[in-house]
Amino acid sequence: MARASPRTRFDSAQLIRALSALVATDVADSRQSFADRLGQWLDFADAIALFSALDNPADTSAPAVAEHPSPGDEFARVRGVLLESINTDGLLTPGKARIRLPAPAWHADTEGAADYLPYHRYYLAHQRDMGAAIAPLRASLRAELARQSPALRQLATLDGVLDQAFAPRERSLLASVPQLLGRRFEQLHQAHRSALPAGAADDPARWLQPGAWLHTFCQDMRAVLLAELELRLQPVAGLLDALNEVTTQP
Repeated sequence: MARASPRTRFDSAQLIRALSALVATDVADSRQSFADRLGQWLDFADAIALFSALDNPADTSAPAVAEHPSPGDEFARVRGVLLESINTDGLLTPGKARIRLPAPAWHADTEGAADYLPYHRYYLAHQRDMGAAIAPLRASLRAELARQSPALRQLATLDGVLDQAFAPRERSLLASVPQLLGRRFEQLHQAHRSALPAGAADDPARWLQPGAWLHTFCQDMRAVLLAELELRLQPVAGLLDALNEVTTQP
């Protein structure tokens, strides 16, 4: 029996809200229709591939395979591993971290210790981790859909076309997330410096204590990582729901 997909609250605006709460930005409402905006994301070759997938989907059927974990189980496993990787950073949450959160590096100059670059690299490492785990999961779900029925085979083909077409745009947009977090890092550090009493010495060793500016930043960064993970999982969850609608029918 197919296992139902783990229910989680997916919201396409969750990542946007998380970033908007941290960095004040003025973004004008778009006056373009969905079709117009979609057209800007697709080039001519993508449009042809999309038309072909809708009109005459390619045969992506696959032979029966040996018993393996159900798609729902695999979705839950991958999501759980990625959640644990984000939540267990080795510093704020002690434990064996797959990607260890940087601590303020010793520097002769206190200002030099407040370097965002290690945290930028930390965020990029999590993005690579998510991409490496979610891409094969999405591909395996497409293969499973293609074995079920012509309609699901068409859905699998369509998802493959959209995945390929949107990948460059998605990479470009998600690459801006750590840059926005850099602005939050600088805001918190400057606020911390401004709040120090005149002539008082700063102590980077205390920055990660609860309530300190770097501790606050790391909590904010974790919230954004979690929102990005849910965003990346949305297409996979959609495929899984489509598969479960068929496989759980009496």
